Amino acid sequence: MRLALREAARALEHEDVPIGAVVVREGEVIGSGHNEREVREDPTAHAEMIALREAARALGSWRVLDAVMYVTLEPCPMCAGAIVLARIPRVIFGALDPKGGAAGSVLDVLGQPRLNHRPTVQGGLLAGECAELLQAFFAPRR
Repeated sequence: MRLALREAARALEHEDVPIGAVVVREGEVIGSGHNEREVREDPTAHAEMIALREAARALGSWRVLDAVMYVTLEPCPMCAGAIVLARIPRVIFGALDPKGGAAGSVLDVLGQPRLNHRPTVQGGLLAGECAELLQAFFAPRR
């Protein structure tokens, strides 16, 4: 999660919401990303999506098996859907997202029993640090 926090801080360089994600397989980072919506002018350029794309390229497959995704904020519905489609077996996130989270807060896409894949999900890892980074970003904007 510390690597995901470092990725999140990189989003601040282009004034994007500081969210970071890394995908780890067999102890090696195979994908990483931070929000790039502003710099890319792309609503889908979320940290998880970028990390998933890198991981898939590294593996040469859209199936990102035997991996863990660490992300600083509970995934949104789009990212949760991509995680399911990529078959990521485990997701660990930091802070809850009570306004848009899709791993149990608002929706539970990752735990939806009717979908063909359900990763193991753990929330709250370094939640305070993850939340502080986001709060510091949004405080002057409110």
